[in-house]
Amino acid sequence: MLIFTALGVWQVERRAWKLALIARVEQRLHAPPTVAPGLSAWPKITREHDEYRKVITRGGFRHDAETLVQAVTERGPGYWIITPLVTSTGTILVNRGFVPTERRAAATRRAGQVTGPVAITGLLRVTEPGGGFLRSNDSQAGRWYSRDVAAIARARGITNAAPYFIDADATPNPGGWPVGGLTVVAFHNSHLAYALTWFALACLSAWGAWLVWSRR
Repeated sequence: MLIFTALGVWQVERRAWKLALIARVEQRLHAPPTVAPGLSAWPKITREHDEYRKVITRGGFRHDAETLVQAVTERGPGYWIITPLVTSTGTILVNRGFVPTERRAAATRRAGQVTGPVAITGLLRVTEPGGGFLRSNDSQAGRWYSRDVAAIARARGITNAAPYFIDADATPNPGGWPVGGLTVVAFHNSHLAYALTWFALACLSAWGAWLVWSRR
């Protein structure tokens, strides 16, 4: 009974933490963009304090070093186009957006390979190391299932890379590809149901203990 009660209390605490997190993220999503963290701030970047911050940065794309990461979106399956953006303080990987499989080759979307200085606005995202569900990134074979900043930077020979990436907003790219602004911001929050389950089990175990005691 005490274990079930403790688990219920833990889920209540987790629910309070999750609701606070959701509130913080909502505030970030509706705030005006700030300058993307520079080199001196990189060691302080954390998921809790920085994920989904709206940021803006300027630089030039290195389209020769783009990486395709497998994606499933509201537009169907395809790829995220991850392109290094060289800024005045370092290189930031930018998820420029989604392309379907038939647009995988850069030659099919040349208009979108913009050159020269650009301004990028989007959401700061924390690196996704390792890979996707049951699938590990394979840099040697060029198969990527998650946006692992450090691994992609190593594979592309990029030095001085930021420990985060940016999901570009929905500003249209020339030629229509890639399509940005498809970030899904959602948090699974079933802690109340879990808490009620644990408390119910605590009550049942207490009732069962009382029955045993009363019969004796």
